[in-house]
Amino acid sequence: MTRCQVPAVLIHQIEQELDKEEEDIMVFLCRDLAPDLATANLRELLVALNEREKLSFLGLSELLYRVKRFDLLRRILKTEKAAVEANLDRSLRLVPDYRVLMVEINENLEREEVSSLVFLLRDYAPRMKMAKDKSFLALVIDLEKLNLVAPNQLDLIENCFRNIHRIDLIRKIQKYKREALMSSVHSQTVYVNALQASLPNLSLTDPPYNSGIQTVNKENPQNGQSLILAEPVHMSIQESGPVSHKVFDDQYRMQSQPLGVCLIIDCIGNDADVLEGTFRDLGYDVHCYRYLNMNTMHQTLLEVARLQKHRNCDSFICILVSRGSAQSIFCTDHTFSGFPLEQIKKYFMADSCPALLGKPKLFFIQSYIVPENEQECTSLLEVDGNDEKIIANAKIPWKVTIPQVADIFWSQCKVDVSTLEKSPSSSSYYLHCLAELLHNPRKRKLSILDIHTELNNKVYEWNKTTDPSQQYSLLLQHTLRKKLFLSPT
Repeated sequence: MTRCQVPAVLIHQIEQELDKEEEDIMVFLCRDLAPDLATANLRELLVALNEREKLSFLGLSELLYRVKRFDLLRRILKTEKAAVEANLDRSLRLVPDYRVLMVEINENLEREEVSSLVFLLRDYAPRMKMAKDKSFLALVIDLEKLNLVAPNQLDLIENCFRNIHRIDLIRKIQKYKREALMSSVHSQTVYVNALQASLPNLSLTDPPYNSGIQTVNKENPQNGQSLILAEPVHMSIQESGPVSHKVFDDQYRMQSQPLGVCLIIDCIGNDADVLEGTFRDLGYDVHCYRYLNMNTMHQTLLEVARLQKHRNCDSFICILVSRGSAQSIFCTDHTFSGFPLEQIKKYFMADSCPALLGKPKLFFIQSYIVPENEQECTSLLEVDGNDEKIIANAKIPWKVTIPQVADIFWSQCKVDVSTLEKSPSSSSYYLHCLAELLHNPRKRKLSILDIHTELNNKVYEWNKTTDPSQQYSLLLQHTLRKKLFLSPT
């Protein structure tokens, strides 16, 4: 029998005392605690949390505190407002800060202002219901379902508040962002240091090859792909001490633990979970971000490029999922200004990230293409690719003879955005097949080029049975100098 922490009689007594608005606020506050119960009423939700041992007297006290029912704190739970606040100050919290922020904003909005927000959001969600009595919290839930609002994506709401001249609410959001950023930076620093402390002291950099050898590029169109192939270069292995594993001259070394950093940025929200599990199983340290706008995209790429752990890793992977054009991605911004895809490579080239010199850098891009007549005519985001702040190490420890553009694997899949609009919750077939191939123990042993050939074949087979407007188009470009296997060698 499941052990419940709160007697059912207390849940019943509290439910009887709350009005409909207070119940709705409590359900909203608990929305992240039981995502599978999004349509449940308050009693069903509290009972489920109790049975799952997620609800305690402290948690129930916090919920009453958030709806300002201090009388029920005293009469039913036999506690005081000050005692609850003391527990919250010690971070004994049930409800995420994001939910608390939305409830505080809800309390500070007039009905006419909510109606104005609903009207302003017609540009972003044309099918949104225009109910006269819609609350701000109900509006937030609708936006969350459309992937327009999330704990780390509040720019849209912030812009709407600017249009209705609620600068005080903008300040609340900006304060939340600062505190969330500080909390994230602090927790990430602890995690990175702990991981680095457990890594062996290995020299994993790819040694330079003879500068007299010229790299020759060849273009071989295969199955509609444009391949940029570099002639293989053989070199001697530079050693700084005993080597326990044999390293072949014609293969990239893949022995580090983790194999590398895998950066996933999913601005649609349908693929991140599967991709995160896939690359974690392969042995990568996965950094997953959802619903980034262009500014946070830039900051995230900078932060990942600066990570010191690149020095102790043998590779790097970046996966992007977003609406966009053939040359840029839009992130979650709706001005269609675009983040240049070509710029993304530059964050991880040797002049910006010396720790990745000579190591394979893989990019998988799923672009949902927005027709030009639906894009606004604004300039692309300009970022200085040579920004010295990007640099992760002070100096490259040898004379650079490996070209900046070497060791890059770039796979981009394009499909019309109508595919996403037709089935908003469906994952990318391209990324689904990639994950499927990498999960298969036999396929995983193939080189990355052979894996991509099979991926290409699966996508083209899919296209044979699909409406032409919904077909996927793949582009592969690479400057790999050796064979690459996404498994320890």
